[in-house]
Amino acid sequence: MDRRELADFLRSRRERITPADVGLPAGPRRRTPGLRREEVAQLAFISTEYYARLEQARAPRPSREVLAGLARALRLTDAERDHLHHLAGAPPGPLPGPSREVRQSILDLLHRLPQAAATVMSATFEVLAWNDLAAALMEDFSALPRRDRNLVRRVFLGPHRDGQRLYGVSDADAFARNSAQRLRATAARYPDDPEVTELVGELLAGSEEFARLWASHDVCAEPTLCKTFQHPLVGPVTVNCDVLAITGQDQQVVIYTADPGSPSEEALRLLSVIGTQRMDVAR
Repeated sequence: MDRRELADFLRSRRERITPADVGLPAGPRRRTPGLRREEVAQLAFISTEYYARLEQARAPRPSREVLAGLARALRLTDAERDHLHHLAGAPPGPLPGPSREVRQSILDLLHRLPQAAATVMSATFEVLAWNDLAAALMEDFSALPRRDRNLVRRVFLGPHRDGQRLYGVSDADAFARNSAQRLRATAARYPDDPEVTELVGELLAGSEEFARLWASHDVCAEPTLCKTFQHPLVGPVTVNCDVLAITGQDQQVVIYTADPGSPSEEALRLLSVIGTQRMDVAR
């Protein structure tokens, strides 16, 4: 275990993350660049005293559970996670939870699809990346804290904007059913991930519908090939829905396209111009 290198690495990763990146308020009088030590400790489910000793190169070797918590809290890439384990003298094992790192080539792909709305979704239904048309069709995800970008949480617990479930999509009930089935499979793949456990517990406590679906133990979800969004500005937008798995990442690219020459294609073109503006809201 290289205590000094580990301390320097942890400090450098902590200082690059803003509170907004992890859904925390910035608060007044923040002198520390990035997160505070106590914030990292809270996110990693360890004591502030122990984390401080790690950054001071005075702590004993952290366990694999602690290293997994630090990797999540500091939003480490897979390469950074492996480096963290090597510095701590504990060679990395399998990923403890769903990956949130989106490859640059995938990010580039999203923005090369100007006539399609596209997102990248994690194994827990968190929207990790999106292009401008997806934000215009669904929501400006950049304006949301991380927890509110989770679509399975949104479909079961809300908020339901304008009284519509999940952006008014025509298959909201089917999505709810399928997402519960897929989340059960995800929980089986990552039994030791606290974020997965917390999400499932929150849904069980807050939604009778989810609890009923969870109790069925179904894990085979049916694909949705077509759906209609009820958009507040351009009205109904019917799109084809194609899902592409990202090899090795346990992520999916979700692509929405309209039939050529259809009214929905015209609506998507209009949305590409309007963007995320809400012209129906008084200023």
